[in-house]
Amino acid sequence: MNSFYRRSLIRTILFLVLLQLAVVYPSFVSAQYDNNFITSFKNEGSFTLFESDQLAPLVIDKNDFPGVNAVAGWFINDLELVSGQTANLVQMGLPQTKQLVLAGTIGKNKWIDQLVAEGKLDVSDISGQLERSLTQVVENPFPGVEKALILAGSDKRGTIYAMLNLSRAMGVSPWYWWADVPVKKHEALYVKAGRFVTESPKVKYRGIFLNDEEPALGGWVREKFGGFNHQFYEKVFELILRQRGNFLWPAMWGKAFFDDDPANGPLADKLGIVMSTSHHEPLGRAQAEWHKYGSGTWDYNKNEKVLKDFWKKGMERNKDYETIVTVGMRGDGDEAMEEGTNISLLERIVIDQRKIIKDVTGKQAEKTPQVWALYKEVQDYYDAGMRVPDDVTLLLCDDNWGDVRKLPNINAPAHKGGYGMYYHVDYVGGPRSYRWINVSQIQRIWEQMSLTYSHGVDRIWVLNVGDLKPMEYPISFFLDMAWDPDAFKPDNLYKHTVDWCTEQFGEVYGADAARIINLYTKYNHRVTPELLDSETFSLDNYNEFERMRNEYRDLTLDALRIYNFIPNEYKDAFDQLVLFPTNASSNLYEMYYAQAKNHQLAENNDPEANYWAEIVKECFDRDSVFTDHYNKQIAGGKWSHQMDQIRIGYKTWAEPRQLIMPRVTRIELPEIPGSEMAFQEADGYVSIEALNYQKAKGNGEIKWKIIPDLGKTASGITTFPQNKYPGEDNSLYLEYKINFESTGTFEVHMLFSPTLNFNANKGLRYAVSLDSGEEQVVNINGMYRGELGKWQADRIIKTNTKHVIQKTGLHSLRFRVLEPGIVLQKILIDTGGLKPSYLGAPESKRIKF
Repeated sequence: MNSFYRRSLIRTILFLVLLQLAVVYPSFVSAQYDNNFITSFKNEGSFTLFESDQLAPLVIDKNDFPGVNAVAGWFINDLELVSGQTANLVQMGLPQTKQLVLAGTIGKNKWIDQLVAEGKLDVSDISGQLERSLTQVVENPFPGVEKALILAGSDKRGTIYAMLNLSRAMGVSPWYWWADVPVKKHEALYVKAGRFVTESPKVKYRGIFLNDEEPALGGWVREKFGGFNHQFYEKVFELILRQRGNFLWPAMWGKAFFDDDPANGPLADKLGIVMSTSHHEPLGRAQAEWHKYGSGTWDYNKNEKVLKDFWKKGMERNKDYETIVTVGMRGDGDEAMEEGTNISLLERIVIDQRKIIKDVTGKQAEKTPQVWALYKEVQDYYDAGMRVPDDVTLLLCDDNWGDVRKLPNINAPAHKGGYGMYYHVDYVGGPRSYRWINVSQIQRIWEQMSLTYSHGVDRIWVLNVGDLKPMEYPISFFLDMAWDPDAFKPDNLYKHTVDWCTEQFGEVYGADAARIINLYTKYNHRVTPELLDSETFSLDNYNEFERMRNEYRDLTLDALRIYNFIPNEYKDAFDQLVLFPTNASSNLYEMYYAQAKNHQLAENNDPEANYWAEIVKECFDRDSVFTDHYNKQIAGGKWSHQMDQIRIGYKTWAEPRQLIMPRVTRIELPEIPGSEMAFQEADGYVSIEALNYQKAKGNGEIKWKIIPDLGKTASGITTFPQNKYPGEDNSLYLEYKINFESTGTFEVHMLFSPTLNFNANKGLRYAVSLDSGEEQVVNINGMYRGELGKWQADRIIKTNTKHVIQKTGLHSLRFRVLEPGIVLQKILIDTGGLKPSYLGAPESKRIKF
């Protein structure tokens, strides 16, 4: 450990010990995933996976899918990690043993098919279904065999998931390699008697996009693997499969998945990973391949023949793989096409591409899965009337900041190709990139993806994860939700965080780790580190900046406390997933708060400005130490380069070439020694957190629900179901009681989550009134047409209305929504003294009325 980092850590821990009593934790217990069928105790009829003197062999059919055989090797390794013993992998016949594990695909494993034919195994509810798995103990399955544990799949991925689900239940985290989560050893493990079926996923294709991967991921891959080859991608594929994903957009900036290593494509197909290429790379050809093999301009009007030949070679290479073919065309280098591009040309491009698909595959084009991404300006083409054949999946997109741009009209005819969603937790572009650390609240991901799913988007969900690390938790959440969106509700989101952290760190530390992850992502979601500066928060009003700094300080102390107690084998994982992002982010708040203090004091020629200038320098230097610690010391340097993204010194959307210390001013001076509650108006304002309503009225079909922790301060509140449109229903509202001390015409500011006008650009409307008077109807985003604005980066939409208060005393403010998807966070009423601040005034006191 670097001496600077070690001294800082020791000082913090010593300070912590002085502040609180030492906490003694009980013995460490490992969490297990979906462990309703696995136990450490032997019960009647249970199957012995292993005991001290017994380890069941794994039997597979050599004629099963090659990917099943490959993953069987992973499962054998998992058993060794958990048991300390090496199991036998049998492919050529049944071993002479009383108990065995039999894994295979229905119709591809002769012994499973035999059990089905003999009536010993019922697969009627999984046969022919998508990616469905069966885990069952069968008594006396074969002569001489007393028990068999059957891991059966309806298809290739169903079988793969059956094995990896059992691995996860044994205690092997999907992040055992990617985040160094240790595997707890057991003396014995048993599978309970019974029949356990995993249902099919509700989103067909579920995966990630490795995007914007320089310098972090690229530098790491070249150092550790020598390039973006099949050895690297096998690790990515394994991670996706262990989380029951099945889809990948590969790294593309200067990379070409199918061309960089000819073994990449066959390996993906073997393991059941459905490959596609990003939104501007048609017919399986990477942008880097055009730069390498293309000739002439990337312009269909001028270079049609060359482009067709280029795309045809991509289809010829990939025609036998399970892929989703990207169609359409954008400008070279992920840019818009030239101004004035006509829709008829783009439609002709798609028609020509589909002819290539038909000619190469020998099948009608609709037999090959295809996708058209409505990214950025491409959505404008769609909105202007461009259409593709009905069998092509329409991939809708967010605005790169996690705000869904467009959703299908729920009353429109069904689209045969279905809809997908391309969503971001990492982005490079305006108004400012965010790629260094996780800034995405799962509450917002859930709210927007739940909105998406409720509108019928269930064909493809793909998440832009940038460098993959450090987006571990949002990746897990996104893929878990993609499997079964209906399982996630506002009141169980935090439980997912706790369960995930328990899986990584055990029962003793899971809850504490979850609280820290939940809060640090909330803090980073307020303003991304790349956007944070000395002017973000108010230094004077409400002590806002100091409060924000102190919140992060407190959270970092909590993370350091756990790090100090957690067993050594878990420290690397805890550092990557919890401590580092909290500690390093907190340091930025310290630095920019110190810069703000420096500027304020320097304006008054106060020599204390120099003290804060030193703090800025210390924090700036410490940031590099944090980077060095992550890259060179965690897990013995396993993750070198992964923290190479620049986060200090941004002036435009593009990252600076190097860290730039924030500007400070030094003062040149001679040395000198060193029940029914109403919100009460006060100090010229009323501030109300949206969840603290006095009355919430639904209409029977539509109800109000709080989304805990969503937003900048407290929580968000919205209506459910998200696909029910209330219209002019006067019975659906929230009401807030206010005790005014003054009269006059006052501005009411309402702060909303930045939900976009997904409803065909009509906009989202609400109505507001005082004391049941005349309503004012406001459209929060009716004029939005896809342009980026700072309000999106600020993650808030603010609206203003004016109202007259003619007498002091108790009044009622009523808020009605006219469309679903409107998430209210906060209400501010300026009665003459409201001061500007980033988060708005702290909530007003409430009094009995």
